[in-house]
Amino acid sequence: MLKNPSSKYQPFPLISLPNRQWPTRHLSQAPLWCSVDLRDGNQALAVPMNVSQKLEMFDALVKCGFKEIEVGFPSASNTEFAFNRRLIEENRIPEDVTIQCLVQAREDLIEKTVESLMGAKKVVIHMYNSTSPAQRKYVFGKTKEEIIAIAVKGAQMIKDRLHRLEETGTQVTLQYSPESFSATEVEFAKEISEAVMDVWQPTPQKRMILNLPDTVEVAMPNVYADQIEWICTNIKNRESLIISLHTHNDRGTGTAATELGLLAGADRVEGTLFGNGERTGNLDIVQVAMNLYMHGIAPGLDFSDMSGLIHMYERTTGMTVPPRQPYAGELVFTAFSGSHQDAIKKGLTGYDEHKSIWDVPYLTIDPNDIGREYREVIRVNSQSGKGGVAYLLESEFGIELPKDMQREFGPIANDLVDTLGREVTATELRNMFWNEYIERETPYALHHFHADGVDGVFTCRSSMIKEGQEIAVTGTGNGPIAAFVQGLILDGGAPIFEIANFREQSLSSGSEASALAYIQIKLPDGKTVWGAGVDTNIELASIKAVTSAVNRSA
Repeated sequence: MLKNPSSKYQPFPLISLPNRQWPTRHLSQAPLWCSVDLRDGNQALAVPMNVSQKLEMFDALVKCGFKEIEVGFPSASNTEFAFNRRLIEENRIPEDVTIQCLVQAREDLIEKTVESLMGAKKVVIHMYNSTSPAQRKYVFGKTKEEIIAIAVKGAQMIKDRLHRLEETGTQVTLQYSPESFSATEVEFAKEISEAVMDVWQPTPQKRMILNLPDTVEVAMPNVYADQIEWICTNIKNRESLIISLHTHNDRGTGTAATELGLLAGADRVEGTLFGNGERTGNLDIVQVAMNLYMHGIAPGLDFSDMSGLIHMYERTTGMTVPPRQPYAGELVFTAFSGSHQDAIKKGLTGYDEHKSIWDVPYLTIDPNDIGREYREVIRVNSQSGKGGVAYLLESEFGIELPKDMQREFGPIANDLVDTLGREVTATELRNMFWNEYIERETPYALHHFHADGVDGVFTCRSSMIKEGQEIAVTGTGNGPIAAFVQGLILDGGAPIFEIANFREQSLSSGSEASALAYIQIKLPDGKTVWGAGVDTNIELASIKAVTSAVNRSA
């Protein structure tokens, strides 16, 4: 890298817009959406989609609620042309969906595009030509006037062919893009756009789409917003236009540029699922739609089955959705950090979907809204804490650890996970808990237990295996547990202890239901230790829990 990058690179000039309004506006409704997955996204693939793959994606886009879909560049290849014809001839396009086709301002390409659209109900013909100084200088070697002439001639060639579509009942909307708008002088972008408008003669009743692409991000998103507001403010017959945005992500701010562009007055957004597109990609239309959704604005698109949409996308494009992709990635709702897990757990516990506005810490939306399960939210690795461990045990197996026991088992589990050096599953955590508490049988293993009582005085008769030998344990107390504790101390040689906490729960229902008992014992030096036991008999589960705690204290 250069020590002085200004010797090679220059900042993009600012737009003169002293009375800009967009910084004080807010969004209150969704824009018109147009998916360009089948064209802009497809052309960026190492192996472009075949017709069957494009058909699968088209159906998925329709299911999501897209009403405008750019289906391709039919003059570019036989595959693109054939795809258009199949959509139309097999009546695959719903009545309320408009297909859009891209075409350059060249007569042979325009002619083939019109042919590909014959018989369609609603179409957008999208014409473009490049307008930036670099394109004018290096690619075309033409003056501004000559570039305008290309656009005007192309617009006229399209207009001359409209009757062929309209006579068969096709409803046509015209769209023009000064490609590389973001790198074009706004005055020239206005001039060439108005020249096209003079040919197409849009009206408030029959508006044309003026698409202003951020073809390559060359400035901060606020500059793009200034460009959009400048055009919206200065172009003639604004009421006859649908101002459309088409942003890319070269600087990593495609979403920001789109949202600021909407504040600046745009009506429509073009983008792709998960940002597929050339270089760093197109706008991720899912992000903008879900950003509106999380602010309470109905986006008009349905991503309830996000996982299914991802599988379709990866299957048809050969691309993958990164695990940190906003809203869609595998890990975007996942917390490994202990403090985050604790906050999420408490937030989910306190949230009432029938009464509350969503405000769960660290989760911008309810994962359930896009088909994700809460089990995906909290996952455990060496960075996790007691809250995450407790959450997984409860959500996956119904094991409701007492608070104090969470503080004891959390560090134990964390040390074990740290030794493994990876994420662990809920089943592995359960096995850790079972190994630490339920299956502890040294130095004492319960062999037999019986207790009965009269007038509040209970006697227990039990046998234990200690160091390979069976020993008899007998004791009395005000309950079966108290009687067993006395016998274990007097006959079993256990250290003196007392019961500090006792809790029980059911692990399942029905005649074979298991009881899980938790018991905390306190030793003479003040140390406390938890034990746990499982049995279909709650009394036996409690006795096993006492034995577990004594074994662990040893």
